[in-house]
Amino acid sequence: MKQRNFVLAITGASGSAYAVRLAQILLRAGHHIHMIVSRAARQVAQHELDARIPADDASGDDWLKFTGTALTTGAAAAWGFSDCSDDFSGNCSVHGISDFTAGVASGSFLTGGMVICPCSMGTLSAIACGSSMNLIQRSADVHLKERRPLILIPRETPLSLVALENMTRLSHAGATILPAMPGFYHRPESIADCIDFVVARTCDHLNVEHSLVRRWSEAD
Repeated sequence: MKQRNFVLAITGASGSAYAVRLAQILLRAGHHIHMIVSRAARQVAQHELDARIPADDASGDDWLKFTGTALTTGAAAAWGFSDCSDDFSGNCSVHGISDFTAGVASGSFLTGGMVICPCSMGTLSAIACGSSMNLIQRSADVHLKERRPLILIPRETPLSLVALENMTRLSHAGATILPAMPGFYHRPESIADCIDFVVARTCDHLNVEHSLVRRWSEAD
């Protein structure tokens, strides 16, 4: 498959592992990831994964190393990931959250889509209101106006009326709301299986091939 650019933004909701796993699959498929990470996301990842997300000025190689090891060490070591490696054919760039000179801030920069994973309610609200106060919000706004795939993966429960109305507004604007809600018809046996279910559905909406889970017709 031809290499495509994808924007992967990580915000401060719970669910850092979803983002790391998605990055692994996109990199293995040979794509280029443009990473944007909020300050809160770094705090959450440190708590959930016992892993420190590389700084904004880190190299692409630093990101590849982090992506290849974060789910097999620390807190995630017991979650059942057995196929995590840094044998990636894709590559990675990182952009500071305040860097509006980044290509992804402009509609003239072509991408195959953007995923905000996990997506905090604060970020979701800002995008729904058309705010562009940081690069995550601006890049999301670009994907909406250019009619490119924008996938938001919220991880929150319960959902307030405000959150539901913001999701409805974004859905009307063209975004895909893909909550981190794993199914069970594929008979998961580990936390890794549940994470892979959500990542698999995300890849489907990006038109990225994968073999993460059995599909409904393939289930026993």
